[in-house]
Amino acid sequence: METIVSDELASCLRSWRERVSPADIGLAAGGQRRVRGLRREEVAQLAGVSMDYLTRLEQGRATRPSGSVLGSLARALRLTDLERNHLFRLAGQPLPGSGVIDTHIPASVLRLMDRLSDVPVLVSTVAGEIITANEMAKALFLETAGSSRRERTLAWRRFMNVPSSRVMTAEERTEDETILVGELQEALARYPADSHLAALISDLRTRSHRFEELWNSHELRLGHAKEKRFNHPEVGALTLDCDDLVIQGSDLRLVVFTAAPGSSSARALQLLGAIGLQHFDADD
Repeated sequence: METIVSDELASCLRSWRERVSPADIGLAAGGQRRVRGLRREEVAQLAGVSMDYLTRLEQGRATRPSGSVLGSLARALRLTDLERNHLFRLAGQPLPGSGVIDTHIPASVLRLMDRLSDVPVLVSTVAGEIITANEMAKALFLETAGSSRRERTLAWRRFMNVPSSRVMTAEERTEDETILVGELQEALARYPADSHLAALISDLRTRSHRFEELWNSHELRLGHAKEKRFNHPEVGALTLDCDDLVIQGSDLRLVVFTAAPGSSSARALQLLGAIGLQHFDADD
């Protein structure tokens, strides 16, 4: 039975990979491609998994991928909700349900991100975890480069003193920390069964005196500052407007950064776009 299930999982992954075109993920379709759809290495890069692991999954030699890996593959392959649920069931993993943050991004939102390739765009949860980001956002944000879910969570990076490209005054930092803690308190109240979220909060309370202090103050404040400043090592200083857009039917947020036309920040964004594309080509 396990062999039949693993073969079906492998077959689904191969079939779904073949139907996604390079243009769907913003890649040029020129040149000869020996496979239909995406190459294995392209899916591995988009999903943040190793080529070896994806190969074993597609060959039926890895049968119990984690929920996090499945979610990443569902986003990379542009799966519908029904297909995503089928993938989880085949892998023997529980479906994201009531009390747990659902990190599945609708295919329509991914298509919208493709259209917004000239500005930094990312998707985050109500807990401040970055789920995905376009190449512009990856070039701007150190936060998108985290190899684990915790390293892509804003509160974890802030209170564990992980480097950031953000520039803030002491007053702005204090306000931002208060908001980050308030977001986690609100997220925990809405998703009490989310074990990953509960463990994250527990470890932050244990390892950061400042986080514990703010947590116990119960000063619930939401809504980050609209204007954000950055210091990028290659393009210099940027001042960007940040708009958080609620994604219909989910608790995910589409975060878009823009600059006033003709400003120095707009010119820096153009340069950042070239850097982001060069980075993507180098990894392809």
